[in-house]
Amino acid sequence: MEKRFIYADNAATTAVSEEVLAAMLPYFREGYGNASSIYKLGRDAQRAVEDARDKVAKALGADPREIFFTSCGSEADNWAIKGTAELMAKKGKKHIITSVFEHHAVLHTTQYLEKQGFEVTYVPINDKGIIDPEDIRKAIREDTALVTIMYANNEIGTIQPIDEIAAICREKGVLFHTDAVQAVGHVDIDVHRQGIDMLSLSGHKIHAQKGIGVLYVRKGIALPNLIHGGGQERGRRAGTENVPAIVGLGVAIESATRNIAEKNAKITPLRNKLIDGILKLPYTRLNGDRDKRLAGNLNISIEGIEGESLLLMLDMNGICASSGSACTSGSLDPSHVLLALGLKHEVAHGSMRLSIEENITEADVDYILEVVPKVVGRLREMSPVWEKMMKGEKYE
Repeated sequence: MEKRFIYADNAATTAVSEEVLAAMLPYFREGYGNASSIYKLGRDAQRAVEDARDKVAKALGADPREIFFTSCGSEADNWAIKGTAELMAKKGKKHIITSVFEHHAVLHTTQYLEKQGFEVTYVPINDKGIIDPEDIRKAIREDTALVTIMYANNEIGTIQPIDEIAAICREKGVLFHTDAVQAVGHVDIDVHRQGIDMLSLSGHKIHAQKGIGVLYVRKGIALPNLIHGGGQERGRRAGTENVPAIVGLGVAIESATRNIAEKNAKITPLRNKLIDGILKLPYTRLNGDRDKRLAGNLNISIEGIEGESLLLMLDMNGICASSGSACTSGSLDPSHVLLALGLKHEVAHGSMRLSIEENITEADVDYILEVVPKVVGRLREMSPVWEKMMKGEKYE
């Protein structure tokens, strides 16, 4: 079997594209001015920043003055949630609603706020990884400050009913934030039309560099600063502008949101071929709804193996995959997302996430489907869990 190299972990990060790199390079050398400086070199840098802001705003259906550049999606999440908490606490509103399977940038932030005296409601998901909007409606109280629900899950790829949730929040007069780090570039988003008050995104998920993100804040929301110390971003976010990264993000989001339907039409059949092929293995299950998911995401639990061993052996065969969120890859604990689906610990431990893009080929898919069964078979031969399962014994 010929060894290939297949990168199938685009939900963790993406390679900087050639067009993004080309746009960034001048701002490392000849265009290195500080965007806050008034001389020409600085003014040129500021124009580049504002051009990128225009591109981000257009991609999201926002006004450019509603776009604020951050260092990453996690910072944007923190700013939206902590800022809203500070703002609404002054009005006696100290209740926040989120879900049990958010990214840790959200969950750890709400847990921090709980220690500061806020009350948080964690709504459940169904066994397909979808939130029921009516659970949001029932959870909203007179003192609810914010609802924060991710647009698409980073592990199982399920797309949430954001329009319905936003409409409920608007009806109830509650601010709504969505972590759209995984969704931008893969689904059509129009924040004004959808009634989204705040939205977070990250550049390195859409072929921009790491270390750049955005928080969209609807006009009229006086969100307090998270970072103090300067007048950048119209006085809302201190810190010298990362001009090369901002320029790169503008190019990246313009490219990512172009022809989304066509890209998904190419990716979806290949994803489905992977799902159907891997599910031919006994004791496997697809995690998350089959259809209401990102076109390039599949997350499958394979019983009788350990996820980390699976990833290492796939890597030896030239396949880059994941067993869950990239931010928790060093943890031995099973994924909180998979546990929220109702999976047992030993099943959740044996999960594999593949996240593919339009550059994947039919030959790549065939290679993955050739390698995975061989690797799984080898791991099961060595697994005491699998041995007990085959004997019908309970594994303790």
